[in-house]
Amino acid sequence: MMDDSLRIMLVEDHPFQLKATQCLLESYGFIHLTTSDCATGALQHMLRAEQPFDILLCDQCLPEVSGIDLIKIASHQGMIKQAILLSSLTSTELSELERMAFLNGLPLLGCLIKPLKQCELRHLLKLIP
Repeated sequence: MMDDSLRIMLVEDHPFQLKATQCLLESYGFIHLTTSDCATGALQHMLRAEQPFDILLCDQCLPEVSGIDLIKIASHQGMIKQAILLSSLTSTELSELERMAFLNGLPLLGCLIKPLKQCELRHLLKLIP
């Protein structure tokens, strides 16, 4: 499912990575983007939203809370439908995060290594039920 109507919340604490990922998503055709440079700001956006975001796309290594914890908070409060983690961690560390998310019943579609690549994003979006 590569649906440009998906409502995406993008959370990245590094200004360059935030802008670069936003530009990439826009170049892929996604027009319903909300961005935040911190978990607190993202939660505020999600609380004000009229409906849950389709995708929370967030960095794992955020200064306030980890990306996996942000996914847990947002999903338990019904603010997101699915999530994707972005990270520079090793594939072993990312696999452990995916396992942990699965065990905790979190709606994590998967983890992507930075920088975001369209083919990898497409693959994960096809998993949306």
